[in-house]
Amino acid sequence: MGTSRSAPGPQEKRFAAYIEGLATAAGHEDRHTPLKNYCKGLLLPGERKSIEPMAARLDPASVQPMRQSLHHLVAKAPWSDEALLKQVRDDVLPAMQKHGPVVAWIVDDTGFPKKGKHSVGVARQDCGQVGKQDNCRVAVSLSMATWSSSLPISYRLYLPKEWAEDAERREKTEVPEAIEFQTKPEIALDQIRAAVEAHVPCGIILADAAYGINTEFRDGLTELALQYVVGVQSSMTVWEPGKQPLPAKPRQKMGRPPRLLQRTTGHQPISVKQLAQSLPSTAFKQVTWREGTERKLRSRFAAVRVRPAHRDYEKAEPYPEEWLLIEWPQGEKEPTKYWISTLPSTTKFKALIKMAKHRWIIERDYEELKQELGLGHFEGRNWRGFHHHATLCIAAYGFLVAERNRFSPSARAGHLGFVTPGPTSHFRPRGSPRTPRTP
Repeated sequence: MGTSRSAPGPQEKRFAAYIEGLATAAGHEDRHTPLKNYCKGLLLPGERKSIEPMAARLDPASVQPMRQSLHHLVAKAPWSDEALLKQVRDDVLPAMQKHGPVVAWIVDDTGFPKKGKHSVGVARQDCGQVGKQDNCRVAVSLSMATWSSSLPISYRLYLPKEWAEDAERREKTEVPEAIEFQTKPEIALDQIRAAVEAHVPCGIILADAAYGINTEFRDGLTELALQYVVGVQSSMTVWEPGKQPLPAKPRQKMGRPPRLLQRTTGHQPISVKQLAQSLPSTAFKQVTWREGTERKLRSRFAAVRVRPAHRDYEKAEPYPEEWLLIEWPQGEKEPTKYWISTLPSTTKFKALIKMAKHRWIIERDYEELKQELGLGHFEGRNWRGFHHHATLCIAAYGFLVAERNRFSPSARAGHLGFVTPGPTSHFRPRGSPRTPRTP
C-alpha cells in the first residue's frame, strides 16, 4: 500500500519486521499481504474492527477486493492459530523480559454478548461484560505476565454442551471433529499443558474462583509441578490449622486393611468463611500491595495454613497443607475474597498478597483488545473465523506490548501514526488530537 509519507519512521520499520515474521508463520505466500493488511487494519483508528469497515479504511478505492481478501484470510484460510501465537510470543517475550522475568501464568475467560443462536458457541450463559447471564459466547485464555506487563498466549472458545452435542449446528459452523465438550477448567488445563510442553518460561498460576474451586484443576497443576494462587468460594471446606482427617480404621482380623481417611460427628472440616470469622481481629493486617493510578491499593488480610478437605474421605492420605489467604476490607460485614495457594510455607505475607492480586494485570489487556482492537467485532459464524480473528487481534496487541516494553508506556492502537492511501484518509497524523469516541 502506498502512503503520502516519504520514509517510514523507526516504529513503522519495527512494525514491518514484526508482521513479516507473522506472515511467515501463517505459511502460504498468498496469505502474507492479507495478514499484514488485517493487522494494520486492527491498529488503525476506527470504531469498528470487523472486515467491512477495515476494508474501507485500508483501501477506499477498492473496498470489495480488499474485503474479499480479508474475509478469505480470516474465515477460510487454514493457517495455524497456535503457530502464529508462538511467533507472537517469541517476538514479544524478549521485550517483556527486559523489565523482569515471567512471574505468572494467568487463566481467565471473557464473554461477548451476541444475539441469535447460529454463531458458533452462542448460548445463554454467564457473561462478565454485562455482569449477568445473557446470550453470549465465552473464550478461555492463558496469559503470561511479568510484574509490569502481560500478553495472552492461548485463546479458545468455550463450546457449551448443547452446542457440542448438536451435529447440525457443528457442521454449519465448521466445528472440528476433534473438539468435544470441555468445562472451562479443562480447557485451561489443556492450555497450560501445551505451554509447559512448549517450554514457555513458567510462572505461578493465577485464576479466579471459577477455576480455583475445581479440585481437578488444582490437582492437575500440582501434577505439572506448577505452583498456584487461585481464588476459591466462601463455601470451600478445609481443615483448620493443625487439624486433618482421622487415619483409617484399625485393621480387623478378616479382610483387607482399611486405607481411607475418616471423619466423625465431632471431627469435621469447616468452610473458609467459618474459619475466617473464627480468627481473632489481630490476625488481619492492613497491607498495601501496590500503587494504583490514583491511590495506594490497601486492604486487610489474614493468611493461615490449612488442608483442603474436598472428598478426602475417599483418599488414603490427607491433602498437603496450603495457604489460605483471606481479604476482609475495613468496614465490611464479612470477608470479600479467598485464595488457596501452594506457594512455600516460607513465603512472606506481603509477597503472597501481591501475587494473588497480580491477576488483575490482564484487565488492561482485555480492555484494549475489546475497545481498541475489536476482539469481539468478528461478525462471521464459524469456528475458524472466530479464532483467526482473535489470534490476529492478539498479534496486533503483541506489537503494542513490545513497544511499551521498549520505551513507550503510552503505545496504543490508533496512536501509531500509520496512514492510509488516498486523500480521503480517516487516519490521524502522529500527534494530532484524537477523534472523540462515539458513545
